[in-house]
Amino acid sequence: MALTVEALPTELRRMIVQLARTPRLLVACDYDGTLSPIVADPAQAKPLPESVHAMRSLAALPATTTAVISGRALRDLATLSRFPSEVHLVGSHGSEFDVGFVHELDPEATQLRTRLQRTVQEITSGQPGVALENKPASVAVHVRRAEQQVGEQVLDAVRSGPATWEGVEVTDGKSVIELSVVQTDKGNALDALRHQVGSTAAIFLGDDVTDEKAFARMQGPDLGIKVGEGESLATHRVRDTTEVATVLALLMEERRNWLYGEQAPAIERLSMLANERTVALLTPDARVTWMCHPGPDSAAVFADLLGGNSAGHFSIHPVHQHTENGNGSPRSTLPLGQRYVPGTMTVETRWSRLLITDYLEHGVESHRTDLTRVISGSARVHIDFSPRPEFGQVAVRLAPESGGLRVLGTSEPMVLHSPGVQWDITSDGMHESASAEVEVSEDSPVVLELRCGTEELEAFPNVEPERRSAANRYWSEWLSTLTLPTVETDLVARSALTLRGLCNADTGGIMAAATTSLPEEIGGVRNWDYRYCWLRDGAMSAQALVSLGSTAEAEGFLDWLHGVMENLPGPERLHPLYSLAGTTLGPEAVIDTLPGYAGSRPVRVGNLADQQIQLDVFGPVVELAMHLSEATGTLRDLDWELVKGMAEAVSRRWFEPDHGIWEERDVPRHHVYSKVMCWVTLDRALKLADRYGRTPESNWSALRDQIAQDVIKNGWHPDVQAFTTAYEGSDMDAASLHVGLSGLIDPSDKRFRATVTAIESELRSGSTVYRYRRDDGLPGTEGGFHLCAAWLVEAYLLTDRRTEAEELFQQLVNNTGPTGLLAEEYDPIAERSLGNHPQAYSHLGLIRCAWLLSQ
Repeated sequence: MALTVEALPTELRRMIVQLARTPRLLVACDYDGTLSPIVADPAQAKPLPESVHAMRSLAALPATTTAVISGRALRDLATLSRFPSEVHLVGSHGSEFDVGFVHELDPEATQLRTRLQRTVQEITSGQPGVALENKPASVAVHVRRAEQQVGEQVLDAVRSGPATWEGVEVTDGKSVIELSVVQTDKGNALDALRHQVGSTAAIFLGDDVTDEKAFARMQGPDLGIKVGEGESLATHRVRDTTEVATVLALLMEERRNWLYGEQAPAIERLSMLANERTVALLTPDARVTWMCHPGPDSAAVFADLLGGNSAGHFSIHPVHQHTENGNGSPRSTLPLGQRYVPGTMTVETRWSRLLITDYLEHGVESHRTDLTRVISGSARVHIDFSPRPEFGQVAVRLAPESGGLRVLGTSEPMVLHSPGVQWDITSDGMHESASAEVEVSEDSPVVLELRCGTEELEAFPNVEPERRSAANRYWSEWLSTLTLPTVETDLVARSALTLRGLCNADTGGIMAAATTSLPEEIGGVRNWDYRYCWLRDGAMSAQALVSLGSTAEAEGFLDWLHGVMENLPGPERLHPLYSLAGTTLGPEAVIDTLPGYAGSRPVRVGNLADQQIQLDVFGPVVELAMHLSEATGTLRDLDWELVKGMAEAVSRRWFEPDHGIWEERDVPRHHVYSKVMCWVTLDRALKLADRYGRTPESNWSALRDQIAQDVIKNGWHPDVQAFTTAYEGSDMDAASLHVGLSGLIDPSDKRFRATVTAIESELRSGSTVYRYRRDDGLPGTEGGFHLCAAWLVEAYLLTDRRTEAEELFQQLVNNTGPTGLLAEEYDPIAERSLGNHPQAYSHLGLIRCAWLLSQ
């Protein structure tokens, strides 16, 4: 049997694709006439193998339930269909949900069933071609094989006789009538299944009049499909069982792609565009796979990274007319390579006769996001433009105009300036997409300008090469002001540009990472939104740039923090993180319509860590103020007030348990790292007061010593011979290395050396170091953290183990992607990156290690 998806109506195909993306899907079918063709002998009714395969495959998918709801007795249905146990079987029009149902009949119903069977046997006895089927709770009379006159006489006798009895449920079908002593209704059966599995949408396929009760229950995103001719409540129709198999095969393929991701690119191979206001990510083959607007922490315009093609993308690739894929259409080849233009945030992707250059415009208004894509070379090129604003939650239409395309239906204006390009507009029923093929010659590049936040389709007054030169010059001139280490100089430069790209020039906030929900375990649930400004991460990022000679980011970040604190009753009430604008976050939410990177769900926006207690955040802020003052030779009055506020917060709260640096969603503990950072807050505040003639509070010195003694007494675990995660346990945590890295104890102290050895033994795995290996209350696992590996490199250096430090640093360097970017984590078994990308922590750790190894 040949399955041809194109044989299905276009609107039905669109509905199937949309249904496949529901969070929890219920797939239910009738049996005879739907999965199995109608045959003269019901005992020979076998399902089509293609339908069996599709149902079995659907049943094996997560968040997907399959069921067969038939008029047949459950035992007969199981014998004939031979479906595995994963496919739910419901017999007797919904009255049998398990084989042992007969034992559940009460005595009165059992007596009525026996009376029914005897009476119907009398009516049908001696009637040629009439078959009687006794079931656990009913009796069915089949007249399909009888002559028409005989069949009508038998059915009339049943309808006027036992069908009128009290307590008897009647179900009419094609050439069959069934009398039951319990309620029989395929609609009720469908609802029972729906409730049991919590489905968010259902599909039901059936051919019989008894299936109409199920079609009547279809609502919202549900899909009812009638098989064959005849009036029906179903909204769609297919011709026969072959097309049923086609529907199920298409649904299975779309569902599998949606759940598991469509060839998700390796995280470390993604490159970031930036203009100090927003970011975008490119795949190695020049697909814009992620971009948000109006800010990087807003809803996505392109979320292909988390949802495949249907979530929005902007793709360009050469057309090779003699290379085809399975359906006969042209197929692109992989590019020869991708790189950053040195010293910039402009990305070039090159094929043999084609170059695509991508950058985000500088110098536009703050409410705008302008992405420019230049296609040059000598080739025929295919372009796909599929914007999906608000994570695809709003319907999008595209209107061609002389200057390009206008995107309609969005709250933010959006246009694609593309003069001369002839677009072909298609729709999936909710969203429109545009595609085009253009011929590019050496002297005639094609320039595409996506402008978000404006309706202007007119050409810019300055030509594209001038704008690109200005953007490149912005980055390269800034980079030229830095003092870079002699170790891995180019990679450190790329890390510096990456950190700068995560900064917001308008507000001073610094993102922890460019993305949300890239998984810490492929297929797992540890998927978090990092597109915000953590006090800790932002301070550490700014400090890394100060170490290279750039102070503007630190000043901007501290100014951002001053603004945050203006709206607080006291510094001890600081949240761990805020939006880039300095506001508190809304509630954490899940976007059910996106399947996640490589099927890793849920996709989250917002972050519940916003509500946690994290007492370590004060230390990095004060340390940043100290490093900034050393670089500039002065301590700003506002910054000293901020330092005093941090010290005040520590004096009020240092003795409390908290959720710690790793933001565990569990009960608070007395984390060693948090106590150390409280010590750092007071220690650096006292150093600043002494250096710049400021007056410290009288209790700071004594409190600093008290906290140090508390950490030494309660953080050291004599049985483990190491400083552990928290006072309450014996588990290890890489962050406890800061007992020595911070200077709370001398790095030569044998307890610090023992801690380094213990963490190396417990948490290091090849080229990476795990945060911890304890049960943190969340399912699944995670990779090793690049930042933790950087801490261990520094610890090796402080304990005179330079060879080990150099080796581990080289392994960290080897884990960078082809364009020099680092994600949050690394899986040493699968040898792939994990977590949000690019991650500020990872790049600031690399910068720190390179500096230390250069000395």
